[in-house]
Amino acid sequence: MTNTLSFPSAIGPTVLRESALVNALTIDVEDYFHVSGFEPYVNRAEWDNYESRVGSSTDRLLDILSAADVRATFFVLGWVAERQPSLVRAIRAAGHEIGCHSYAHRLIYEMTPEAFRADLRLSIDILQDTLGECVTAYRAPSFSITRESTWALDILVEEGITLDSSIYPTHHDRYGIPGTPLEPHRIDREAGSLWEFPPPVWNVCGYPVPVGGGGYFRLYPYALTRLGLGKINAAGRPFAAYLHPWELDPDQPRIDASLGRRFRHYVNLARTETRLTQLIADFPLGTITRALLAFDPSARDTLQPRRIHRPELHPVTRAA
Repeated sequence: MTNTLSFPSAIGPTVLRESALVNALTIDVEDYFHVSGFEPYVNRAEWDNYESRVGSSTDRLLDILSAADVRATFFVLGWVAERQPSLVRAIRAAGHEIGCHSYAHRLIYEMTPEAFRADLRLSIDILQDTLGECVTAYRAPSFSITRESTWALDILVEEGITLDSSIYPTHHDRYGIPGTPLEPHRIDREAGSLWEFPPPVWNVCGYPVPVGGGGYFRLYPYALTRLGLGKINAAGRPFAAYLHPWELDPDQPRIDASLGRRFRHYVNLARTETRLTQLIADFPLGTITRALLAFDPSARDTLQPRRIHRPELHPVTRAA
């Protein structure tokens, strides 16, 4: 583990366009075979046998963002960072913020607290050793902090995370805590405090409609996405748009999965890049830290890295 870690400036140099409101652009850096929807069909022990395409698709994202002078937050899977440290350094060298997306992309509510802590710590250590910087932002695989796994928030605080983006305030078969705040907010836990920047939800007649990320970004016509995100901003809230590098790779190898899972994963992949460039043109975007501080400058004190005392880990098997 690196002995001396610096705290990077995550706000970024992009000048605000007209309004003080800034939205977050976030990228979950994982490969096509890592997604939760394919877990029944892809054995983690065989991940290394699949063709990795995350490097080339992330490079394409970096080119698009560079051309638009936009900075984003890249939540990087520790498994990817361990095998492609140069990719993580290239993302950071381009001025983007690095966050943690777990090591092995396991759903939190299917893990024990001990296994979750070990997975989190392994990923953070890999990222910090690669960068020589503190990593204090986190997003759970498939937004898997639910009512059954809010215990994970205490572990995040104990392991030095100050900003989370894992609690989706909507209904879904795999994630979501309906009724939680739609705007960025501070969560106070027994272990301490951290900020939560929820994924984007458009309140339509009282129903929290997900918009502006992943499958929703690909499925909805872009005009509907723009309307929904515009309504979020009109309500005085920033949004945290999200996508994955594999969503810019329509030629990726196909996984032999059920019809429903294949539809969720492959629908409109060929349209993602065009829609991303439209999103960049239509809204002020930056890192998740910059968006949070523009929304609530008082968050700055909570976001500062802090000295932590790490509890001893129980023996666990390292994720494949």
